[in-house]
Amino acid sequence: MGAMQRERLRPLTIEEQCELRAITKASSERVDRVQRATALLAVAGGATFSAATRAAGYRSPGAITYLVRRFNRAGLDALGIAAGRGRRPTYDAAARARIVATAQRPPDRKADGTATWSLSALERTVRREGLPRVGATTIRRVLHDAGSSYQRTRTWCPTGTAQRKRKAGVVQVTDPQTEEKRGPSTWRTG
Repeated sequence: MGAMQRERLRPLTIEEQCELRAITKASSERVDRVQRATALLAVAGGATFSAATRAAGYRSPGAITYLVRRFNRAGLDALGIAAGRGRRPTYDAAARARIVATAQRPPDRKADGTATWSLSALERTVRREGLPRVGATTIRRVLHDAGSSYQRTRTWCPTGTAQRKRKAGVVQVTDPQTEEKRGPSTWRTG
């Protein structure tokens, strides 16, 4: 016995059909979007929800029911990930700002036990100052997202800025092409 089709798929426009077909054929498209587009095309072609489930690779016809409902209300936006999905951020903007502020201040040799910041020294200090579960990887990501990079001098510096001596004194110089020079990460990922 097939799944109960409580809500029928509204008729697709020609543009929507073309877009859905293009998504199903694109090799660079996200797999979940291809799966949703395949299911919608199957239902639009007259297939039952159970047949569309098998065609798209879903496990439950209920997924097709929710997809059809979302498509009827939102159109092609239903192919994306629904709002509220995914992991919630562990640290809010205030916690991230505290991490960045700690990294930008010079360490206190007695309290922090170092003359320059390392990730482990930053981790100890940030944990002591109120974020007891933060790790070194999180600190590195927060600082990188904030535009800082780890220098050979073992300090975190805002990328694209430098202190220069001039006749008038020390000034901070900013490179306007920082983002262009930065480019993609050269670190290999798993």
